[in-house]
Amino acid sequence: MSIVKNFQLLTFNFQLIRDYLKFLTHSVNAHGLHSPFIYALATNCFYDKTKYPEYRLLKEYHKQLLLNKTIIEVTDLGAGSRVFQTHERSVAEIATIAGSSLKNMKRLFRLTKYFKPKSILELGTSLGKSAYAMALGSPKSQIITVEGDKKLVNLTRKQFQKNNIKNITIIQSDFDAYLDKLIEKDIKFDMVLMDGNHLLEPTLRYFEKLQKHLHNDSVVIVDDIYWSEEMKAAWKKLKRHPNVKQSVDTFYFGLLFFRAEQYPQDFLINLNSFNLF
Repeated sequence: MSIVKNFQLLTFNFQLIRDYLKFLTHSVNAHGLHSPFIYALATNCFYDKTKYPEYRLLKEYHKQLLLNKTIIEVTDLGAGSRVFQTHERSVAEIATIAGSSLKNMKRLFRLTKYFKPKSILELGTSLGKSAYAMALGSPKSQIITVEGDKKLVNLTRKQFQKNNIKNITIIQSDFDAYLDKLIEKDIKFDMVLMDGNHLLEPTLRYFEKLQKHLHNDSVVIVDDIYWSEEMKAAWKKLKRHPNVKQSVDTFYFGLLFFRAEQYPQDFLINLNSFNLF
């Protein structure tokens, strides 16, 4: 790895640590929440210590990817990678660096189990770790996941088949093209996961295009909200969108709610206060 790349990673890690320390000084746990809706989410989902049997399946899926040494050429349609200097990467390397960690897979599993969404949209499939977690959390959900890279789509589709997951539909498309076609359809999503582009303008653009397809009880999950200065700026703008009523910043991801009956509030919740596994 080049000296320049090492310096970039060092700078990124330093900034991330600084952001996290700042987050800790302002975040609360469940006892500091005064919204019944958000309090219930924190106590019954974020801090749920149940050792679900599905966690074993999540761990196995993650392990399968870590053992896969297949080399593929990836096309980055978003902000690109901070680590990889070429487009050729092994599946194991991608699984190690990109996408949800095993801990975040468990969190997504609990979120879908808690909200029980009937319809889910994911922008950014990658190796399918997040989609798989959501599929296990809500087996009756219909999940659409969109990925721009054809090789990743083919690989991940086989991975889902290997693990007998049948409620996920993978669509190979860039996000704008998919969302533009979606405008013609009367489709509402109960849950949306945005995890495929870490640039300010595209993130805001996708969110605006999604508005027609959200309803009062929808939840939008925005991953990696501290990934870069652009993502931090995007998160600030997203939670100030006129349709957003409440937001939750967990540092690892953000949640946006549209419930008209809720008093407008922003929350910073420390996931690690009670939930360490």
